[in-house]
Amino acid sequence: MKSIVTYFSATGSTKRLAENLAKAVDADIFEIVPEKSYSSQDLNWNDSRSRTSLEAKDKDIRPAIKNKLSDIDKYEVIFLGFPIWWYTAPKIINTFLESYDLKDKTVVLFATSGGSGLGNTKNDLQKSCDQSTKIISWRVLHSNQSVDSLRDLVKELKL
Repeated sequence: MKSIVTYFSATGSTKRLAENLAKAVDADIFEIVPEKSYSSQDLNWNDSRSRTSLEAKDKDIRPAIKNKLSDIDKYEVIFLGFPIWWYTAPKIINTFLESYDLKDKTVVLFATSGGSGLGNTKNDLQKSCDQSTKIISWRVLHSNQSVDSLRDLVKELKL
């Protein structure tokens, strides 16, 4: 079963985790890069006018992605990682999902977080996929999770 680890990382935490996960499952890796990167001001959760706060409030916003994964058809399992923002995935993850035909694919969600869990993330993201796309809400992980520990944790998925 061919797998890929795709991820969005605003500060580098999710990137470290995704790189280790890709090694753990012997998968290809793809970084979701926003057309306009996020500054520290954009990421200020305490400012109701910050970019991330405004994106969280607007269910229809879809931040543009700079790069495109050209060969997604060859993957059966797509690990999809991101930081948790406002108890769900950043809207750029919806952009990613809506950019591809994921019919009959399995998408495994993983995240980094400063304290919250995955919340309603699965339900929020299922709306951006075909009904046949199987979404697995896996877990929130530490950014410094080792390759060996990730290898053990992936076994619980029984893919």
